[in-house]
Amino acid sequence: MIFLKLFLVFSKIGIFNFGGGYAMLSLIQDEVVNKNHWLTVNEFTDIVAISQSTPGPIGINAATYTGYTAVINEGYPVWAAILGAVLASLSIIWLPFILMVTISRFLIKHKNAKFINDIFGTLRPAIVGLIGAAAIMLMSKENFGDPSESIFVFILSIFIFLFSFIGTRLYKIHPIIMILICGLAGLLIY
Repeated sequence: MIFLKLFLVFSKIGIFNFGGGYAMLSLIQDEVVNKNHWLTVNEFTDIVAISQSTPGPIGINAATYTGYTAVINEGYPVWAAILGAVLASLSIIWLPFILMVTISRFLIKHKNAKFINDIFGTLRPAIVGLIGAAAIMLMSKENFGDPSESIFVFILSIFIFLFSFIGTRLYKIHPIIMILICGLAGLLIY
């Protein structure tokens, strides 16, 4: 039953997502944490972190790890969890792949048409909203700590966030160097 649900959920996410992986994260969280309760918020936050740090598209990586973890959490053996990971990964891409192959010739032919530009113009605010929802979702107590539990951890998390944002944005520190600095700081402090 879990495999059919994984297929349906990730097929739905794949076909209704616009804007890439970060826009997809809030849809994945809603389905796997809120509706189906396959993962806890902590597990999902860990999956997002792993998906960001591994090569490949974040949405597919998140689907892979979610499929694996959801099957393990249901009590299945590791070989079934690997099947769940593959199923979730393929489910999230098969419908968009077929759709793009089907309409790509039409889009190439009519890419400068007003109605095509109007469609994409209408989608842009929705994409910004989905990416914003993913950013807000990641600004949670699982990532920053809970100020009622430890104000030190909370303030330190905010400081590390601001340091990395300012460092990469204003001082143009390479993201890989910033990841290593923040990772080392987290390892030493926490």
